[in-house]
Amino acid sequence: MIFVLIYILFSFLIGVLGIRKPLGFFGYFISSLILTPVVGLLLIAASGERPVRRSERESRHIAD
Repeated sequence: MIFVLIYILFSFLIGVLGIRKPLGFFGYFISSLILTPVVGLLLIAASGERPVRRSERESRHIAD
């Protein structure tokens, strides 16, 4: 039982690490639940940052 809780906790942490990545929190959380948290870490390491939308760039420029 404790192994399952630790597995879910690690999968949750992988999801948190993937918030700003292309698949987002749920994509990495579900993939690490289905595969393994180690594979989830590899997916995060292999993926780049999420592209910034035009409206986000404009709001950042205005704020500066």
